[in-house]
Amino acid sequence: MAKIIPIRDLKNTSQISEQCHSAKEPIFITKNGYGDMVIMSMETYEEKMFLLDLQVKLVVSEQQLKKGKVLDGDASLKSIREKFNI
Repeated sequence: MAKIIPIRDLKNTSQISEQCHSAKEPIFITKNGYGDMVIMSMETYEEKMFLLDLQVKLVVSEQQLKKGKVLDGDASLKSIREKFNI
C-alpha cells in the first residue's frame, strides 16, 4: 500500500530512509495537503527503471513483429560471425 507523509516529516531523515528501504516502494510527500514529491530507495528506483526500459523494448519488439521486420536467427548469427571473424 502506498505510503503518504507530510513534508514536515522529512526532518527525520534516518526514519524516512528506513521506510524507503523497508517498503520497497515509493513514498509520496504532500505539501499543504497536495501531492508534491515522491521518494524511494536507489534499489527501488533502479528496479523501476529497469522494468520500464524492458516494457519499452517489448513494445518496440512487438511493433517490429507486426510490421514483419523479422530476421532469420541462423542468418543473423552467420552475419555477426562473418562481421567479427568469430
